[in-house]
Order: sequence, then structure tokens, then C-alpha cells
Amino acid sequence: MKALVLESFNTPYQIREIDKPVAGRGQVLVKIKASGVNPLDMKIKKGQAAHAKVTLPAILGIDMAGVVEGVGEDLTTFKPGDEVYGMTGGVGGVAGSLAEYAAVDANLLAIKPKNLSMREAAAIPLIFITAWEGLVDRANVSAGKTVLVHGGAGGVGHIAIQIAKAKGATVFSTVDPAKNKLMESYGATPIDYTSLTAEEYVLKYTNGEGFDIVLDTLGGTTLDGSFKSVKQYTGHVISILGWGAHSLATLSFKGATYSGVFTLYPLISGKGRKHHGEIMREATILSETGKLVPFLNSEHYTPATIEDAYNDIENNKVKGKTVIDIAF
Repeated sequence: MKALVLESFNTPYQIREIDKPVAGRGQVLVKIKASGVNPLDMKIKKGQAAHAKVTLPAILGIDMAGVVEGVGEDLTTFKPGDEVYGMTGGVGGVAGSLAEYAAVDANLLAIKPKNLSMREAAAIPLIFITAWEGLVDRANVSAGKTVLVHGGAGGVGHIAIQIAKAKGATVFSTVDPAKNKLMESYGATPIDYTSLTAEEYVLKYTNGEGFDIVLDTLGGTTLDGSFKSVKQYTGHVISILGWGAHSLATLSFKGATYSGVFTLYPLISGKGRKHHGEIMREATILSETGKLVPFLNSEHYTPATIEDAYNDIENNKVKGKTVIDIAF
């Protein structure tokens, strides 16, 4: 088969002919149709993501959608012809989705939503799993709660808004005012972070009480501001980028709680992979009931033009999630 192989960090991918994988016990052989591009893929390629545990040469690509071609011994959960998707590789020594085929741990997969194309489905896994682990698994988002999503126009952010809305929460999002209409289309109240401090928008939108749940997708000073935005005692802050040095004093004085999300752990460790498949099945349900719509970049890229895709993302020339059509 053909695959994009990264042979050295911060160099272009190389198209190589390599052996087609075989599905082992607990695996399915998937013919890959589309590979979602995440900021993490780009950091890995540059050698800036040691936490992803990538050893070169490697096939990157964390998210995928495709068709089951074969199944491993005694596997009954999927059959040839099933259309599937999931967050399946590209880290921790697990071959990724920038290839014609992959032998994938069946626990990581779910049946693709019938109402989504392969491209749309490939855009979902990492960002949906991340948002779900934060809002549902950690913070137990539910009807009647107020949720603040920082960076609601981003990948994780726009999915998080939709999950929170589906659970019945009232959702707000800090966003550039130019993207207010997009936030409103998802059912969130946009907050202009460029003109309001955390204290000011907490006063304006919650009468000074704070939000029940605050999801930080940006890290740094945004996480520090999240500690100021959360409700006293019962509030919960979640961060997907809480890797810096932060003072917990503000959070501690409020008696509020904090959780971090590290979405890669099941892929890297091999532990907890079944839950990722369970989360993807929830994504399928939400999509097929019209409650989950990924925001896709309209441009089409292939393995031959993947460097163009990365450059366009870095130069802010794209709107929405970029997907690579796997057609060598």
C-alpha cells in the first residue's frame, strides 16, 4: 500500500510503498477514506509534541474514517463493508491514518453516522472525544447548568458547545466578535473577550455568580481567567491545555474544582480504549439526531497536497476543520 511517512521531524512527508497491514486479534483492517488534521498533527510533524511519544519513521494522522475490509480472529463487533470512524493512531507507535489502510483496535471505532460524509466523519473524533471527556466525564454537564466555552470557534470549542446544548445546558463562549453569528448558530451566547475582563463578563452574564462549568481550550492566561469565571463551591474548570505553571489560589478560595483532559492516553498506554469507542457511538447518536454538525474547511486536499494544507492552516487561510482525502 501507499502511505505518507515522516522520516525526520520538520521535513516534508514522503509517499512510500510499504506492506499492507493485516488485522490481528481484536483489530479490523480499514481502507481509509479520509484523515482529519488536528493542530497536534502539525506539532508532531515539527517535533514539538514529545508527549505524543512518536518515534520516526512514522505514519501520522490521528483521526480517520473508512470502510472495514477485514476483521481479526473472533471479532464480531464489525464486519466487512461497515463504514467506521475514530481516533485510531498517529501517536505512541500506533500507525496513523495518512495511509491507504490501517489495522485498527476495534475498541477505538464506531459506526460512522449515516448522515455524514467520510470527510465530515473524519473531522470529528479527537475534538469530540476531548470535549466529551471534559464536559460529560469530568464535569457531568446537564440541563440547567451554565457552561462557558473558551474559544468556541475552534475545533474542540464548537463541538463542546453542541455537546453542552444537547445536554440541556445554557452555553456561552468567548470569541472574536467577527464570529458571533457562528456562535449563535450553535446556540451559544457570544462574549467579546477583547473588550471585557473575566470579572466584567461574569457580572454581565451571571450577575456575578460565575459559571457552573468553564471549559478552557486555550491554556495560558485563559486558564487563569477561568478560575475567576467559575461559580463558588460548585463550579468546575476543565482544561485541555493545562500544562503550564498556574496559581490555584483563586480556584481554592472559591472552593471550586479542576480537571485536566489528556485525550491521547488510551492510544499511548493501551488502557481505556473501549471508552473512546463508546464516546464515538455517542457522537454518532448526536449526529444522526441533528445535534452535532462539524464545521469543515471547504478546500479539498490529498496526500500529494498535504503540505499545502498544513501551510494554509498555519497562515490562517482556512475556515473550519481540514480533512485530507486519502487518494494517492
